[in-house]
Amino acid sequence: MDKVLKTMIDNMPEKTGKALGEWIDILATKHFDKHSAAVNFLKTEYGVTHGFANTIVTLSKDEEGSSQDLVFNQYQGKEALKPIYDVLLSEIAKFGGDVVITPKKASVSVIRNKQFALIKPATKTRIDLGLKLKGVPIQGCLGESGPFGTMCTHRIQLKSASDVDQEVIAWLLRAYEASL
Repeated sequence: MDKVLKTMIDNMPEKTGKALGEWIDILATKHFDKHSAAVNFLKTEYGVTHGFANTIVTLSKDEEGSSQDLVFNQYQGKEALKPIYDVLLSEIAKFGGDVVITPKKASVSVIRNKQFALIKPATKTRIDLGLKLKGVPIQGCLGESGPFGTMCTHRIQLKSASDVDQEVIAWLLRAYEASL
């Protein structure tokens, strides 16, 4: 399990009032047609923040596999990119205990109060790091959002772990700080 995700799960009782297993039991008593309906249920009925609600719902879905399985599947045939992902998570973990890592089928959302980054193995040779940096012009390693559309305002293309340099980390931190 990713260190950041484990920390978030460990902090869940303090931050949400219940442990992950308790939340999963609550969701098991309901039927939701959509992921967003379950997230909204936790937010409106229990006052859970979006990041925690999204993670709880994601982790409760046995049919989609565990978070670890989702990440593993993203890097099948793209194993050379996994070290880039690992470095990104390591750097993000330094930002604070309020970061929620939410793996999905094709990408990983990085959330504070709202999503501030998206990590996606775009090709066999590149990870696209999407960032929400409203009002920031294209500059340095920051490019247009490309395939992320409105989900992110910018994209950084990473081809090796060494590409996760001080500039990339600074942009990630800026997006994190803006996500309050």
